[in-house]
Amino acid sequence: MNAPHEKVTSPVETIRSYHAELRAIRHDIHAHPELAFQESRTSDLVADRLSSWGIEVHRGLAKTGLVGVVKGKKTGSGRGIGLRADMDCLPMHETGTVPYKSKHAGRMHACGHDGHTTMLLGAARYLAETRHFDGTAYLIFQPAEEGGGGGRVMVEEGLFERFPANEVYAVHNWPGLPPGQMAVRPGPVMAATDEIVIMVRGKGGHAAMPHLTVDPVVVCAQVISALQTIASRNVNPMDAIVVSVCSMETSQTGVFNVIPDFVKLIGTVRTFRPETRNMAEARIKEIVSGISTALGGRAEVEYKRGYPSTINSEREAVFAAQVGERVFGKSNVFTDAEPTMGGEDFSYMLQARPGAYVFLGQGGGPTGCFLHNPGYDFNDEVIPLGAGYLAALVEESLPLK
Repeated sequence: MNAPHEKVTSPVETIRSYHAELRAIRHDIHAHPELAFQESRTSDLVADRLSSWGIEVHRGLAKTGLVGVVKGKKTGSGRGIGLRADMDCLPMHETGTVPYKSKHAGRMHACGHDGHTTMLLGAARYLAETRHFDGTAYLIFQPAEEGGGGGRVMVEEGLFERFPANEVYAVHNWPGLPPGQMAVRPGPVMAATDEIVIMVRGKGGHAAMPHLTVDPVVVCAQVISALQTIASRNVNPMDAIVVSVCSMETSQTGVFNVIPDFVKLIGTVRTFRPETRNMAEARIKEIVSGISTALGGRAEVEYKRGYPSTINSEREAVFAAQVGERVFGKSNVFTDAEPTMGGEDFSYMLQARPGAYVFLGQGGGPTGCFLHNPGYDFNDEVIPLGAGYLAALVEESLPLK
């Protein structure tokens, strides 16, 4: 880290000089969204841009993932830093009317990954032109964040063995903060994201003769209510957990006088602590089995573990905040923001290396929509801010002596 008396010049203004080019890249990616592990066009675009700036490109991790390697003016420190951006879109239909609207029905960049990729490209160009650092910057362009676990696959395929970053950072746009502000904190920032599938089986029959049936709908009504006691009666009130049943499917639909044979429930469990996660899985199975048996039915529970909790390491979160204070001003950096129950597969990279996940303000953007909304669009005005911040992380983590 730079000495307290050393003046740090933000890369933001330099990157503003090629903001128009970056904006055009973002619009191009937005118009051609690609789903998890299918980001071939986006990967080609990124590789071409990196190569044109003289950056060493390595492809093939997690199928469509790639890593750009930028060496500083000096490398004697022997240290490296990783910067990660996600590239995939969501399986959603875009309702916006921007000129660069998605050209593919049922696919859109509703989470801003087009902006994340563009910001890392902006940082890449700046770092390649200036190389004002001592060490190596690894620019990680990751596929399949939206449910595919591309971060996990990259780590399992040797990401940090091939590209030995000592620390790793990621930035995600956040409509809840205005442009020019950011939030980062040590500890949990996003939750573990698990899926539950519950199949309750009974004995169907005529709705006018319920005594001759075992009604799985009644069983499920009791199950759904009882599952809420996990949060209210099994978890420390100072802890956090969400147990949500989000979907119900029966063997009969549209018939008013038939009790079905089975009901299928689908839901999600969100937690921060591994102990709470383990307890939730055990209690869900106990509650579902106990109630189903007591009411004459039977049940199966499938508990699918998703992304682990995203946990920032102490030193790197503090460092990320300090860099943000120099780039955006101290009053624009928040270190006490509440964690969110959403999930992120950057969690796998943070399990492998210390680092921090940062929320970058983008305001309502041009459409005023939040993430995962069919009308969402990334705010182009934050591209130089995010790119400059990423570049500053490199320069301050690997300072030239």
